[in-house]
Amino acid sequence: MSLAVIDAREWQRMFDLRTGVRVEEDSPLLRMVTELQARRPYPGDFDDAGNRWVTDTALDLIAGYDPSFVFLTYAWQFFVARYSVLTESEWASMVSSVYEEVNRFVARSGFTPVIVGTGGMIPFVDFIDVTRLDGLALSTHWSARHAGLHDGSRRDLEYLAALPEVERIVPRDEFRSLFAECRGDAFRIPEYLLVARPGYLFHTVGGAFRKVRRVPAPAHAIPLATTLGEASAITDVRGLVDSRISDTKIALIVVEGLGMDDFPWPHRRCGNGRGWFYYEPSDAQYLTLTTGRHKVFEYPTGYKYFKEDTEEKEYPLSGFFTSVPEDTVASGIEARSIAVGNRSMIMHMASGADISIECFARNLFNQGTLAVVHRMDKV
Repeated sequence: MSLAVIDAREWQRMFDLRTGVRVEEDSPLLRMVTELQARRPYPGDFDDAGNRWVTDTALDLIAGYDPSFVFLTYAWQFFVARYSVLTESEWASMVSSVYEEVNRFVARSGFTPVIVGTGGMIPFVDFIDVTRLDGLALSTHWSARHAGLHDGSRRDLEYLAALPEVERIVPRDEFRSLFAECRGDAFRIPEYLLVARPGYLFHTVGGAFRKVRRVPAPAHAIPLATTLGEASAITDVRGLVDSRISDTKIALIVVEGLGMDDFPWPHRRCGNGRGWFYYEPSDAQYLTLTTGRHKVFEYPTGYKYFKEDTEEKEYPLSGFFTSVPEDTVASGIEARSIAVGNRSMIMHMASGADISIECFARNLFNQGTLAVVHRMDKV
């Protein structure tokens, strides 16, 4: 049983991660985790202490658990840039801040880093309103470039094809053929994938919640900084970790919002998709990174997520996830592993780490921290 602990500052509660049922368990390991949560409250997605919280929490967890693999995400600069008006000097200062924070972790921990940027950001241009189609167009806050169209009419397709802001309309079979090796539930894939031109966002039912200032830039390649070897594509990064984890303590570090042009570490190009498709910062990008295989269709952009959001849904604390992803990087490591980050849900589901501590934030509202203990029997 995987255990989840919510710390809301005033109280802590423990749950079965799969069912969401409240439980009471105790062990020295659990006490170490819950005491750490109480000691390290999350400052918030817009607080400039958010990335410092990642480093401090990870260092404390290393001291208490002694892992050989660490998975970290630094996302503060992505959230601030997406929703705030920033000058170029302010953005440069934020990049410098995350650079210093990651380097502090590496220097203090002694772990060998594999640092990946998720892609840069560009100014938001405008919305593409798809709320009045005959069919149903869906997107989520994860996606800027993509939306799914269900039950679209001929009139819908003609209208969308005439919009200069729409880059392409991809039928389901064409999309599936691009990633023919990918597993995933076919019923989740929308009939058409709508692709916006850079700078535009689809305005859909249940879409953008806040005023957006920047969106992910085109990112057919993302930056990778490592001394462990070559990785020409995002699917190769997992292999770098696997090849050296038996003799090297490794930290896989994801830095959101930074692309080839503003990545402050010496780096090389790493392919971030296939053909016309590139990953945005999303569950698909994280899962592709941590499994070493393209993960496009598990929870594809534009699927009818609300049909699975029922009282019977498992993993109620894990957002849209309905199961723990298989063969993620830490789940295949015999040695101890941890994950810490200020991107919620992804840390405990995409890493597979023994212990995860992440911000428990939903739509930027700070509700505390969430710790997940997947396993307690490693020595």
